[in-house]
Amino acid sequence: MNLTTDQLRAAALGAVRMPMEDGALRFYRFTEAEDAFYIERDKALGRTFHDRVLCSAGVKLVFKTDSKTLKISAEMIKRSSRTYFSFDVFVNGAYLDSLCNFTEETLPVPYAEAPFVLGCFEKEFALGKGEKTVALYFPWSAETKNFSVALSDGASFAPVKPEKRLLVYGDSITQGYDARYAFRRYANRLAEALGAEEINKAIGGEIFCPALAELSDEKDIDYITVAYGTNDWTGIAQDCFLASAKAFYAALSARYPEAKIFAITPIWRKNFSERKTPFGDFLEVKDRIAEAVKDLENVTLIEGFDLVPHDETLFADLSLHPRDEGFDFYAENLIRKIKKYI
Repeated sequence: MNLTTDQLRAAALGAVRMPMEDGALRFYRFTEAEDAFYIERDKALGRTFHDRVLCSAGVKLVFKTDSKTLKISAEMIKRSSRTYFSFDVFVNGAYLDSLCNFTEETLPVPYAEAPFVLGCFEKEFALGKGEKTVALYFPWSAETKNFSVALSDGASFAPVKPEKRLLVYGDSITQGYDARYAFRRYANRLAEALGAEEINKAIGGEIFCPALAELSDEKDIDYITVAYGTNDWTGIAQDCFLASAKAFYAALSARYPEAKIFAITPIWRKNFSERKTPFGDFLEVKDRIAEAVKDLENVTLIEGFDLVPHDETLFADLSLHPRDEGFDFYAENLIRKIKKYI
C-alpha cells in the first residue's frame, strides 16, 4: 500500500512546507519567503544558490510499522555540483541499506565531482517481522521529486516525532558535502544526539548573509548552529566579515531568545596557510566570529578548527569537504563540545 499524502506529511521531518505539485508531494526545507529571497539574490549576484535551496538536505521520514517491506521510488534532479545520492534506511536505529546511484567499489578517489547518473530510481527493502521504527534519510545533494513510499498491504503506520528542534545554518559542509550517505552528515547526527528534528538551511558556497537570518520564522526552536566562515575568508575583507557576522547573530539571537545558539568556527582546510585572500589569515576567522558573538548571552562559541583531524584522506576532495569518515570525527567531537552547554 502506498502511504497517503497525509501520512507522508505526518512522518516527515526537516520539511517546513509540503505542497502538492504536479500530482506529487514536494518536500521543501526553506519557507516561501526564503525561497523568494534566494531567487532574487541569484538574479542580483548572478549565482545559482537557489538550485541548492531545492536539495532535500535534512529531510527524513520516521514512523513505526509492522510492514515486512518498504519500497521507495523517486526522481532525482541535479541541483548541486555533486551527482551522487543516497536514500538511507534504518530499522530500530540500525542501518539496513540504501537506494543510491553508486557503489563503494566504483567510487573514484577523489569522488567529489565524479559524474553519476540521475533520474528515476526505486528499490524495495525487506524490513523483517514485527513492529519496528523505520527512518528514511533523504539525499542532501539533489532535489527529490515524484517521491512515494509503499508498505506491505494492511501494515500499521504511526509517525514518530522528536521532542526538540534544531535549526542549522551553514555552507556546503553543513548541507552535507561530501558525505556519501545522507545519514553520515554531521548536522543529522548532532540532531539525533540532541533528540531533535533537524531543519537544515545550509547552502553550498554560502557566507554570512544577515537578510537570511532576518527572514527566519521557525517555531519552537530549541537549538541553533551556525557554521559559516570558510567561504567568507576567500573573498571578504575582515571589517565587512565582522559586520555581516554581527548582524547575522544579532538577528538570530533576537528572533530566538530562548534557543541555545552555537557559533561553530570553520574546520581545517588544506590550503589555509598558503592561499592569499582579502580577509588575510584564515586562523583569524575564529577571532572575528568570537568578537561578533561576545555580547550575545544566548550564543556560545565552538572552535571548529580541530573538529576534523588535519588529514587530507578524511576529505572527499582531499582538501575541504569531509568524506563520511571525516564527518565521523566532526559529529563526535561537536556533540561532545555542545553537550557541555546543555
